Amino acid sequence: MNYLYNFIQQNPYLLILFSFLLGKAFMPSVVRIAKKHNFVVKPNKRTTHKGLIPYTGGFDIFISFIFTILIFCFPLMEKLQYIPIGIFIILMTGFIDDLLNIKPTSKLLGEFVAGVFLIVFSDIRITNFFGVFGIHELPLSISYIFSFLVFLLIINSINLIDGVDGLASGLGIFYNLFFGIYFHLTGNLSLAMIAYTLTGSLAVFFIYNVFSKKNKIFMGDTGSLFLGFMLTFYLFEFCEMNAYQSVPQSMYMAAAPAVAICVLIVPLYDTLRVVITRLKKGVSPFKADKKHIHHLLLKIGFSHRQVTFVLLAITAFFTAFALLARQWSNLVLAFIAFLLATGMIFWLWRVINRKMQRK
Repeated sequence: MNYLYNFIQQNPYLLILFSFLLGKAFMPSVVRIAKKHNFVVKPNKRTTHKGLIPYTGGFDIFISFIFTILIFCFPLMEKLQYIPIGIFIILMTGFIDDLLNIKPTSKLLGEFVAGVFLIVFSDIRITNFFGVFGIHELPLSISYIFSFLVFLLIINSINLIDGVDGLASGLGIFYNLFFGIYFHLTGNLSLAMIAYTLTGSLAVFFIYNVFSKKNKIFMGDTGSLFLGFMLTFYLFEFCEMNAYQSVPQSMYMAAAPAVAICVLIVPLYDTLRVVITRLKKGVSPFKADKKHIHHLLLKIGFSHRQVTFVLLAITAFFTAFALLARQWSNLVLAFIAFLLATGMIFWLWRVINRKMQRK
C-alpha cells in the first residue's frame, strides 16, 4: 500500500484517470437507481430540458472521488481530519434541497454547519489580508467571520451558476486543474492529489450531462454544494501559502486573493450582480429569476454548449490575465477585473436590448 501511495505521489496527475474510470463505472448504476426511486427533475417553467432527468450526478462525483482517495491515497484521510464530516453535511444539505426544495435559510444553516468543520475544527481559513487597507494578519474573530462569508459566497455562487448543461462541471474542471497544477508545482502534493481526483470525477459527469441523451443527468445541489465546498478549501489553502510565502519564490503570488477572484470571476461576479439587482428592486436576494449570465447568453440565441464554452473561454482569459498580473496590488488587480466584467455585462445587455427592439 505504501508503494502505491509513493507511486501516486510521484505521478499525482494519474488520479484524474483513476477517478474518471471509477466514475464511469458507477454512473449507469447511479442513473438507474435515481430513475427507479424517482429522484428526477421534471420539466418546468425554469428549465429547458425534456423528459425526466436524474438529479443525482453529485453522488457519482462524490463516490468516484472518495473511492479514489481511499484506494490510492488512504494516508490523506488522516490529514483531512474533520473535512470528510463537513463534506457529508454539505452533501446531505444539497440532497435534501434537491428532494424537498427547503427554505433558503435552512439551506444556509446546513452550509454554515458544514463550514464549521472546515473553518473551525480543521482550522483552514483566511488569516491574512495581504496588506489590503494596511491589514495583514487578522484577529481570530475577524478571521472566522470573514472566512465564513467567503465560504458561503463561493458555495452559493457555484450553486447559482449551475443553470445550463456542463457549466458548473466545466468550470469545476477548470478550477480543479488550476489549483491542482499550482499545488503540484509548489510541492503541496496532498492538495494536488485531491484536486486532480476531483477533476476526473467531474469529467465523467460533464460527458454524461452535456453529450449523453439516454443517460443524461444533472449535478443537483448535491454536486454543486460539494464542488463549492472543495473550491473554498483550495482557495483558503492557496491564499494562506502565499500569505506566508511557503511556496517557491518563482511560484509566489503577491496578489493571491485577487488572482483567486479572477479565476472564479464568472460565478462570483454574476452572483454579486444578481443579488445587488434584486435588492435594488426590493426583491428577496433568494428569489429565483432568469437574470444570471447564462440566462442572458441564452436570450441572445446561444445553445447550452455555446454558453458553457463561452464562459469557459472568459474564465481562461481572466485567469491568464491574473497570472500575468500576479505581483500587482490586490486592489488594482481586483478593480480591473471587476471593471472588465462590468463592461462585458453592459455589452451583453445592449445586445439583448437591440434584439428585443427588433422583435
